[in-house]
Amino acid sequence: MSTSAPLRYVKMNGLGNEIVVVDLRCGGAALSAGEIRSVAENPATAFDQMMVLHPPRTAGTDAFVSIFNTDGSESAACGNGTRCIGWLEKERTGKRDLAFETRAGILSVSVKDLTAITVDMGEPRFGWADIPLAEPFHDTRAIELQIGPINDPVLHSPSVVNVGNPHVVFWVDKPVADYDLGRFGPLIENHPLFPERVNVTLAEVTSRSSITIRTWERGAGLTRACGTAACAAAVSAMRKRLVDRKVTVSLPGGPLVIEWAPDNHILMTGPAELEHEGTLGARPVVASPEEATLSPRAV
Repeated sequence: MSTSAPLRYVKMNGLGNEIVVVDLRCGGAALSAGEIRSVAENPATAFDQMMVLHPPRTAGTDAFVSIFNTDGSESAACGNGTRCIGWLEKERTGKRDLAFETRAGILSVSVKDLTAITVDMGEPRFGWADIPLAEPFHDTRAIELQIGPINDPVLHSPSVVNVGNPHVVFWVDKPVADYDLGRFGPLIENHPLFPERVNVTLAEVTSRSSITIRTWERGAGLTRACGTAACAAAVSAMRKRLVDRKVTVSLPGGPLVIEWAPDNHILMTGPAELEHEGTLGARPVVASPEEATLSPRAV
C-alpha cells in the first residue's frame, strides 16, 4: 500500500455480503482506486463493499462513510455494510442508537445485538430522473426493457427505484436461481438506459409477506446479499400491491425484514457477523467480538 503507515481493518459480513471496514477518523491517508482493487483481490481481505469511516461532517453523526465496490468505484449506500459498522461502533462506544452520513444521506442505526440491527435506509425515489434513467418513463413500476427474443423475452417490464443507489427489479414466476444472472447481469448493469449503471435484481413474490431475490451488484457482480436490493424489491412490490408493507426478503445469504414505514422511510433489519481483523498488506488475525476494534493504525 502507498499509505504512510499500515492501516487496520475489520472484516465482517452481512448475510454473506463481504464487508471490509477501515476507520480513518483518527487520521490516515485515503486509499486509491487501485489500492482498493488490490485489497479486494487478496483472498484474506476480499470484499463486496469497503466501508471507510471519516470524521463526522454533520453534528450529531458518528462518522462520514465512503463506500467502495470491488472495482474501486464508489457507491452511495450499502445496507449490509451499515449494519456492520453500526455493530462495531456500538461495541466501541456502548451506544445503541447511531447515525452515519453517506452520499445517500444520513442513515440511522439501532443495534439490539448481532442478530438484529435495524437501519433506516431513508426514502425511496421513483422519479425517472432521480434513479436516474437516460429517458423519461412516467410509470417506473414497469418500464419498457426486455432481455431475450422480442416475441418471447426471458425478462421484461422491470420496476426501477433509487434507494441510495439505482436498482432495476425484474419480476419472475419461477425460482430466481433458474436464471443465468451472471451472464446477463453485466449487460443490464451497463445498459445505455442507466447512465450511472444499475444494480440488477430478480425477484419472485412467494406470498403477501415474502419475496425471494438474487442480485448482480453494480461494480461488484453476483453477491450473496445486497441490502439496498432487498429494499428496492420490497418497496417496488409494495407499489405494485403484490405484498404488504412489511415483508421478509430471502437472499442467497439469508433473510432480511423490510418495512416501508408510514413516514415513507424504509427500515431494514438483519444480522452482522465478525470474521477477523488485521492490517492491510499483512496476514489477518481472527478476532472475537469482544476484541474487535476500529483502531485506524497498527500499533
